[in-house]
Amino acid sequence: MHKTIFVVDDNDTNLSVAKEALKEQYRVITLPSAAKMFAFLEKVTPDLILLDIEMPEMDGFEALKRLKNNNEQADIPVIFLTSMTDAKVEVTGFQLGVVDFITKPFSAPVLLNRIKTHLDIDELIRERTAQLQQKTAQLQQKTAQLQTLQNSIVFVISDMVENRDIGTGGHVERTTKYIAILTEAMMDRGVYASELEGIDMDLFISSARLHDVGKVSIPDLILNKPGKLTDMELVIMKTHAPEGERIIDQMISRTEAEEFLKHAKLFAGYHHERWDGDGYPRGLAKTEIPLQGRIMAIADVYDALVSERPYKTAFTADMAQEIIMAGRGTQFDPLLADVFLSVSALFESVGQ
Repeated sequence: MHKTIFVVDDNDTNLSVAKEALKEQYRVITLPSAAKMFAFLEKVTPDLILLDIEMPEMDGFEALKRLKNNNEQADIPVIFLTSMTDAKVEVTGFQLGVVDFITKPFSAPVLLNRIKTHLDIDELIRERTAQLQQKTAQLQQKTAQLQTLQNSIVFVISDMVENRDIGTGGHVERTTKYIAILTEAMMDRGVYASELEGIDMDLFISSARLHDVGKVSIPDLILNKPGKLTDMELVIMKTHAPEGERIIDQMISRTEAEEFLKHAKLFAGYHHERWDGDGYPRGLAKTEIPLQGRIMAIADVYDALVSERPYKTAFTADMAQEIIMAGRGTQFDPLLADVFLSVSALFESVGQ
């Protein structure tokens, strides 16, 4: 099927010469003005436009600007037909997006050769663009599949950990929702904005599901003890934080999901540190504690407070809020405690 060429010129002789030269190889539509061209463009999209510069009412420069400002027409290659040889004219034309100039009067061989060259270039660009779009779509599909697989693995691992700890049903899902609420509120308020900048928040929030993965190493008798732990048992229980780091380090060494697992490692290893330095396992203080640990500290403690456990009844949301705020500046990052207070009603809604 022949490709379509628009020839736009206010000179009938030029239109006739161009049509005669091109008619055997192309479908040629001659138009006496830019206005006629735009009217015809509503019905037909050409493969290339030969456009005169010097025309009344709307010259070639203005017509080209209008073409390039239309998303549906911007990619049509345009060659200027002109008797003007001024270098400034060429510079202006190329700046506006013209692909070439053909000087009038033109010969049939030159016209055919220039058109073929630019149609070949345009076709090559379209082929490469289509290939790139296809590869991009395939990559996006593969990325989505890997994300789904990753989320599934994380869900299974976190569910496995939670099923061993019979007293914390739903803890992982609830704390993940608290993390989402808290981080969104932080971003809205510009709290620790520089630390959150550029982070993939979906990965960040999802990785929090692994914060208790180290509990797989804790014996059932300790993990599910209905009463208070002995000092020795408490020491063993506290090992779940560094053990979680160790497990996630093993994952990091065997996978390319590095960003996701780095967040997970920080959630796992630091969520029992305290702002005042009295936490574990490292006894870090203030901003020495990674942001992931400081955020999870609030989510983890809040959920423990409002949940029924074998050794305690559930506190009300108001009581939990009071306890969190009482720990502002001692157990918890004061800035994050303030953010928590502003969204505590959303925290309460998670458990309803």
